[in-house]
Amino acid sequence: MLEDQRYILDQITSIIEKEAPDAVLICGDIYDKPVPPSDAVRVLDGFLTSLAQKKVPVFLISGNHDSAERLAFGSQLMMESQVIFSPVYDGEPVKYCMKDEYGEVWIHLLPFLKPAVVRHVFPEEEITSYQDAVSCAVKHMQIDPTKRNVLLAHQFVTGAARCDSEEVSVGGVDQIAAETFQEFDYTALGHIHSPQNFKNGKMRYCGTPLKYSFSECGQKKSVTVVELKEKGTTEIREIGLLPLRDLRSIRGSYLEVSSREFYEDTNTEDYVRMILTDEEDVVDGMQKLRTIYPNLMQLEYDNQRTREAKEITEAQVAEEKSELEYFEEFFELQNNHPMLQEQREFVSGLIGKLKENEL
Repeated sequence: MLEDQRYILDQITSIIEKEAPDAVLICGDIYDKPVPPSDAVRVLDGFLTSLAQKKVPVFLISGNHDSAERLAFGSQLMMESQVIFSPVYDGEPVKYCMKDEYGEVWIHLLPFLKPAVVRHVFPEEEITSYQDAVSCAVKHMQIDPTKRNVLLAHQFVTGAARCDSEEVSVGGVDQIAAETFQEFDYTALGHIHSPQNFKNGKMRYCGTPLKYSFSECGQKKSVTVVELKEKGTTEIREIGLLPLRDLRSIRGSYLEVSSREFYEDTNTEDYVRMILTDEEDVVDGMQKLRTIYPNLMQLEYDNQRTREAKEITEAQVAEEKSELEYFEEFFELQNNHPMLQEQREFVSGLIGKLKENEL
């Protein structure tokens, strides 16, 4: 999707030129993996260079998919061009002062945090959860409540709606209460793909600029414009983004979706999930449909056969289970007999060690 990303970043650059903001906030994930491909690095480099040339300050923090160390490389040099990356977390407050006609605005950078990272920095603190870790980090930030304070953070706030393409923690152990950030006049959040507000707009996920899973088909992507006036007054608005190619689902019989009348007024270059309602599978359906929809990504069927299979699957879904219970089911499926007590105790201990390392 490099072409799509260049296209949407050019669109965002045009919006920045028109809006002339005092700063651009990017709240991670910057990349989708710790070691990104070189093409992705070049796309980001071009985007940041264009903003630096326009003298627009940019603040970026790392997300859970990023390597904080790699993103921080060269950050001291880039700071001279007003491109400011969050450093690797070491407990020291990272904040920058900006000024306007209403006074000072402090920009605070808080990259994605795991409990183990914060526990290493503050060994005297009792940190057993993500909530403990983020609360501890915020407690040690230098916040002047008489000034306006803006926070960049990358965490999962309780109550946020996830999408299929996001990383999920078992049991929701990564959830952070919205009240954790209540001292800030505005909290710009990364991590969740869908745009959504908390605390009457004082906290917001702007969402991703592109759709990355079919669960996002119905979303309208945008950039968020935040205007801070006198302390306590914040105005938020959205500016919609139009992708080069949309991501959408199409439903109908093979004859319907392949007829010219059906697709002639649509962008057939879009990324498509096709749901066919034919009772019989279409031979070489994927290849045939790609002659019309070249970016067809998924082909599914919704008919009597698939609905019966779905009913069987759903009947087997039980209430949320522990990691050990899931592993026991997997073991029995693989070996055709249940685990022995000795095996169960070994796996239980191993899961406990893994969870300790994660925290």
